Amino acid sequence: MHKSLRITAIAAACAVAGGALYGAGAATAGQSTANSTHEPYNIGLLVKDIDTYYGTTADANGVYQASPDSPYAKDLARVDAAVERQIDKAARKAHRHGEKPAIVFDIDDTLLLSLDYEKRYNYTYNGTTWADYVNRADRPGVFGSAELVRYAASKGVEVFYNSGLSEAQRTAAVENLKKIGADVNLDAAHMFLKDKANPPSYLSACATPGAWNCTTVQYKSGTRKHIEQDLGYDVVANLGDQYSDLDGGYADRTYKLPNPTYFVS
Repeated sequence: MHKSLRITAIAAACAVAGGALYGAGAATAGQSTANSTHEPYNIGLLVKDIDTYYGTTADANGVYQASPDSPYAKDLARVDAAVERQIDKAARKAHRHGEKPAIVFDIDDTLLLSLDYEKRYNYTYNGTTWADYVNRADRPGVFGSAELVRYAASKGVEVFYNSGLSEAQRTAAVENLKKIGADVNLDAAHMFLKDKANPPSYLSACATPGAWNCTTVQYKSGTRKHIEQDLGYDVVANLGDQYSDLDGGYADRTYKLPNPTYFVS
């Protein structure tokens, strides 16, 4: 995703009370940020909590990785199990009624993990370093993500991607998703990326050529509306690591993946 709305440094994660980390599960409407005169949570301690949550370690190449035994991995597994149940339910219903079920995935920190970037740049965002990082196309997969993509496809649920990455980053995104084994529907008809120069007509309420005014929610919900109303699918599940990936409707169920490192409104 394009992270221009990232709150400076790791203070973004302070939106979770008492340093508790985001849990997994369906999105709720009550997302809020801290607003009090109390001393904020200590950033140094929060970094340690985040490292514990991910089980962060550097591999032989010095790349920061999450541990498959971490609380993060366990939270992801619980979300994935719920999504698989929804896929199974949708597949059975589609078989009986001839419907066209679809599942929509965000990409950054939903399918591709950017923990190494966060650690290296101390949880800050810079457009140039982020673009370079994305274009390397070597991010590891979020635990269980590629398997979930393939599982949906195997059940006849159409896979779509709805990402804040830019159109210029399409080649890198496709290459990286192939590397992690999520090689399903990686064509332009299924992978929706931000094209600010030539936005699609279904976003005309907030974007015209050369004038992009869409919020994340407008962009992502508008794309899901297009998938449902124009392409004729029923979005039975929508997955993202940000509440802005999920808000705005046009999905039967939403699934919030954990991400305590940044917040995109």
